[in-house]
Amino acid sequence: MAVRVNGENFEAEVLGADKAVIADFYSDSCVPCKRLSPVLAEIEEEYGGKVKLVKININFDAELAEKYEVQTVPTLVFFKNGAEASRQSGALKKADIVSEIDKL
Repeated sequence: MAVRVNGENFEAEVLGADKAVIADFYSDSCVPCKRLSPVLAEIEEEYGGKVKLVKININFDAELAEKYEVQTVPTLVFFKNGAEASRQSGALKKADIVSEIDKL
């Protein structure tokens, strides 16, 4: 299950993770975010050994959204070895996300 991350635990959960991390920046009122959620759950189940999924609600953690220059939701930021490796925004397809995971 995805870990809820905020400013207090972001460094430990994301930057200090021992595997690649997908940070899902979302909003509860965002319809594409709601549609993406089950896709991310599938990916987490299939790739759980390779990647860690974390969720960041931009309404409660605006500072993190600003720090990572998240302009739209949903935005997935892919981290590897504590640094941003890539990002994708908008209504994403599973194949697009899997392709990005394979690059990590």
